[in-house]
Amino acid sequence: MAALLLGAVLLVAQLRLVPSRPAVPGAEPGQQELLRKAATLRDEVRGGAAPNGSAQQLPQTIIIGVRKGGTRALLEMLSLHPDVAAAENEVHFFDWEDHYSQGLVWYLSQMPFSAPHQLTVEKTPAYFTSPKVPERVHSMNPSIRLLLILRDPSERVLSDYTQVFYNHVQKRKPYPSIEEFLVRDGRLNVDYKALNRSLYHVHMQNWLRFFPLRHIHIVDGDRLIRDPFPEIQKVERFLKLSPQINASNFYFNKTKGFYCLRDSGRDRCLHESKGRAHPQVDPKLLNKLHEYFHEPNKKFFELVGRTFDWH
Repeated sequence: MAALLLGAVLLVAQLRLVPSRPAVPGAEPGQQELLRKAATLRDEVRGGAAPNGSAQQLPQTIIIGVRKGGTRALLEMLSLHPDVAAAENEVHFFDWEDHYSQGLVWYLSQMPFSAPHQLTVEKTPAYFTSPKVPERVHSMNPSIRLLLILRDPSERVLSDYTQVFYNHVQKRKPYPSIEEFLVRDGRLNVDYKALNRSLYHVHMQNWLRFFPLRHIHIVDGDRLIRDPFPEIQKVERFLKLSPQINASNFYFNKTKGFYCLRDSGRDRCLHESKGRAHPQVDPKLLNKLHEYFHEPNKKFFELVGRTFDWH
């Protein structure tokens, strides 16, 4: 019996002597765990590391939404920072079952190659309004920092409709007028999905079940359109990035009617599908839309402890 006990003690001692992956100096506990998880996953992903020392990392930051809130503009502006590596496409890992079922190995394979000091960012606007997503993101990394960009809910509804309308036009398919979606039996159609996406307090409550408010930075999408630099400065501070983006990185394009980016002498603007004119809506119907969002907006302001200049 004594020999058995001695053997067990030696086995436990051996297990404790097995080294874990080295810690990264300066990383927070949650970041350390994410780095270990990414390193383990990379071992399972063929070609997960490059000769120059860069590697694919699980995102430390996700732009979770909202659809038609300005997520693409936010990602493009954030990509001006040299310490940011952004996934090019919307990954839809946490909200699409066929993607989520493939696990974190697949998710990691969708990430860009980045240097150890860089922050990996992905954006999928549908995350904010998808009920299952907050818990799934939390399971991956409870310390992750989340970016949420919001616009006036009424304007967001019009942008939502406009995008789908032009998608149909490009395919030469007919599409009903916005009034046909917004009005049913003489009343506002509260079943219209675009309206539901603008009920920010409903979706925010779901995220706050899993993440403290200090882990979610809300970008004012309307201000980002009018004057992007101050909003991006706030994002830099939230992500603990050194202040590298400057006012000179932005210039107003009079032809397009919005700000474009200037990076290392190269000018670039968002795709022509961005900033499209909204459909003309009857003022009475627009007022109904503003009235409908009045109380939900108040609930959202109370939830996040700040107000926005919305109707």
